[in-house]
Amino acid sequence: MKTSVLAALLLAAAILPAAAQSGPTPQEQMACRSDAGKYCAEHIGKPPQMNACLRENKTKLSDACRKVVESHGR
Repeated sequence: MKTSVLAALLLAAAILPAAAQSGPTPQEQMACRSDAGKYCAEHIGKPPQMNACLRENKTKLSDACRKVVESHGR
């Protein structure tokens, strides 16, 4: 029993970081569209720079976009 619980925990630990690093869904992109244009327009089309910019401006973001940024570990 302990072995199966440990195996499940290790599997979850391996999957969760991968999910956090996946790209935003279309709904998540829509939630941040306005904020991205307002605070990070120079980074449109450059996902790594856009993600960094949104993280840097997290306190200024709309509630919906802030939740997206936080859900992706940012």
